[in-house]
Amino acid sequence: MPYLALAAAFSFVIMMFNVPIPGGSTGHAVGSALIAIILGPWVAVVTVSVALLIQALLFGDGGITALGANCFNMAFVIPFVAFYVYSFISGKTEITSNRRILAAGVAGYLGLTAGAFATGVELGLQPMLEHAADGTPLYMPYGLSITVPAMLIEHMLFFSFVEAVVTALAFGYIARFDPTIIFNYKARGDQKRDAVPAAPTEIEV
Repeated sequence: MPYLALAAAFSFVIMMFNVPIPGGSTGHAVGSALIAIILGPWVAVVTVSVALLIQALLFGDGGITALGANCFNMAFVIPFVAFYVYSFISGKTEITSNRRILAAGVAGYLGLTAGAFATGVELGLQPMLEHAADGTPLYMPYGLSITVPAMLIEHMLFFSFVEAVVTALAFGYIARFDPTIIFNYKARGDQKRDAVPAAPTEIEV
């Protein structure tokens, strides 16, 4: 539970640094890639959703009506994309290997980029789904040809790199100083300990 609270607080803080981007949206790091890698993707779903709920209720950031879409993009798409990218690249290497640090960085980059792509698609579909009788868009005036590039370009050139650096550095630190909290690491450690012959319980004279 302390790690859940810490993960939610970490995601909440890192998402507060919003930077406006063309098209009427904003870009920011999320932190859910790191949470998914360290504590597991389903833990990231819960903790990031809680952070988004608090932002929507107390700060009006994102809003209640967009909470479902925000949770899907940032608390589902990013964690699962990042977790499986990390698992694929890292393979069965040692927990402190440079390959795992690289895998965490790539996972953070691709996870946030995938979330941005999902957001661009959702925004771009609005003119087709919600419009007046004369075809005038009710909410988002831009279509997919504008919203998808607007979300992808800024994230691929800046925000996803921030997510990658934060994820790689934090993972490297945790893997070095306290790897036992990393998702599934305890099972691997138990297997290693089981392979060590047990000490004798009696001394034969």
